[in-house]
Amino acid sequence: MVRIALFKEAMTHSHYQCIYQVVHQIPAGTVATYGDVARWAGLARHARLVGYALHHLPAYSDVPWQRVVNAQGGISLGKINAFGAMEQRELLEQEGVSFKTNGRIDLKRFRWQPDPRQFPHDIL
Repeated sequence: MVRIALFKEAMTHSHYQCIYQVVHQIPAGTVATYGDVARWAGLARHARLVGYALHHLPAYSDVPWQRVVNAQGGISLGKINAFGAMEQRELLEQEGVSFKTNGRIDLKRFRWQPDPRQFPHDIL
C-alpha cells in the first residue's frame, strides 16, 4: 500500500512539473485555458489536474499562474478565494490583458497559440 502511495505521489509530482514548464512559456499579455495547458503538457482531458497543480504552488513561485483561465475566459478563483481572483485580474491587467464587461477575457484576442515545436519533445 505504501509503494502505491509513493508511486502516485511521484507521478503527480512529475505531471505538475510538466504543467509548470508549460505555464512558464505563456507570454505576458496572453492567457491559456486549463485545458490548453493540460494538452500541451501531454495530459489531454486533465484540465482539473492543471488547477490542482497551480493550487499547490508555493507563494514565492515564479510560475505565472495568473495566465491560466477557464474555458470561457473567466477567472475561476472567485468561487474559492475572492482576493485571489482580484489579484489574478490585477496581474493580468498589468500585463495588458483586458476584460469584457461580463468579467471575461476575449480568448480570440488574448489566447496564446504557441508553435508546437516550441515545446520540448518530452512535454508533448
